Amino acid sequence: MDKTVTSCSEAVRDVPSGASLAVGGFGLNGIPHHLIQALLEQGATDLATVSNNCGVDGWGLGVLLDAKRIRRTTGSYVGENKEFERQYLTGELEVELVPQGTLAERLRAGGCGIPAFYTPAGVGTQVADGGLPWRYAPDGSVLVASPPKPTGTFGGREYVLEEGIVTDYALVRASVGDRHGNLVFHKATRNFNLVCAMAGKITIAEVEQLVEPGAIDPEDVHLPGIFVQRIVEVGAAGKRIERVTTRSRAAASN
Repeated sequence: MDKTVTSCSEAVRDVPSGASLAVGGFGLNGIPHHLIQALLEQGATDLATVSNNCGVDGWGLGVLLDAKRIRRTTGSYVGENKEFERQYLTGELEVELVPQGTLAERLRAGGCGIPAFYTPAGVGTQVADGGLPWRYAPDGSVLVASPPKPTGTFGGREYVLEEGIVTDYALVRASVGDRHGNLVFHKATRNFNLVCAMAGKITIAEVEQLVEPGAIDPEDVHLPGIFVQRIVEVGAAGKRIERVTTRSRAAASN
């Protein structure tokens, strides 16, 4: 039952090129940046990622983008990553944009063994009708577009069918974890970490603090260890703030 590994490099050693990855976090909040860095150093390429966004330039999934290790990404938000924008618009990166709530439910559904579900989000738009540009050609034309999705009417309202997401691996970050893989997230760091962990066939968790089994009250467990295959302790250092919005003292006093 002891799922601990000694280092992040050991944790991601077997991730092959071409693998699909669900990666937790929201912006830079709760992202598994140690595991991402280890994967960069490991060398896997041609990756397909699923995450709320793709990091920023030089941090988070942005480091894999900078190294051109990602061929396709599914997410809800381009964010402030200039390299992401450049690769997408020049046809180097395939991008599937998904409404944020739908993305969360697709991951959760995949983790629960639900192949597909109906949702009203996206009905009457290109999300349902198809035609969203997934990949551009170098000349700016659309090379690959999203296909139309099945729809159905229930109770007089139209819904679109969305498929659950299951990935080869998942990389997540938690505040506390025990050797059995039970995880606790601090406040907003729950974000996409829970559903990404559920969606991965092999889920790897980096934790700030590793404790012994029994140290976490069962009622405080946010993610049961059944969803986690590997866990590595990384400490709390090295976290970044995406955008600092504090005011100067002089401005605050006026």
